[in-house]
Amino acid sequence: MSAQASSRFPQLTVWLPAWVDEFLPDPDTVFPSVEDRMQLAIDLARTNVEQGTGGPFGAAIFDMDSHKLIAPGVNVVVPSCWSGGHGEMVAYAIAQQVLQNHDLGGPGMPRLELITSTEPCSMCFGATPWSGIRRLVCGARDADARAIGFDEGPKLDDWVQALESRGIEVVQDILREQASRVLQDYAANNGVIYNGRND
Repeated sequence: MSAQASSRFPQLTVWLPAWVDEFLPDPDTVFPSVEDRMQLAIDLARTNVEQGTGGPFGAAIFDMDSHKLIAPGVNVVVPSCWSGGHGEMVAYAIAQQVLQNHDLGGPGMPRLELITSTEPCSMCFGATPWSGIRRLVCGARDADARAIGFDEGPKLDDWVQALESRGIEVVQDILREQASRVLQDYAANNGVIYNGRND
């Protein structure tokens, strides 16, 4: 039996801003180094802010063997009216649709990595083991996002070990200074800090 969308409630569509199509290089482009791949995530974050289409966070899922882009992601929380619209969550959703599989680590799937301009918040951390990726590469630190006012939520102190114990390699601080600068510029230009209430 196939699932059908409810006619009573709106459908949630995970989308990327229109500028992403022209921003990205040819689909056959290879990003040979981890710095090349991180630069794309940082550039996505910066352009997302410049275009006024969301917050200062970018992500991208790559094939670990070919180093080709599978799916980009940018933060679309405010324009999509969806608190889950973080760059990582969007990248996971787009990749799962591109590859037509809810498990990016399932049988027959390529080995995939998520490159994210900033360490995942508690929500994106929680989604990572279920995504199926094999490696998580981070630019800015959680502390860099908190420093400009974002609430990253409660996350395990040993979150890196928690992921690695599940077979997900974690790499930190790739182009951290450049990634952090996007966050700092966002704050300096009065970007919207959209935290949930704590009361």
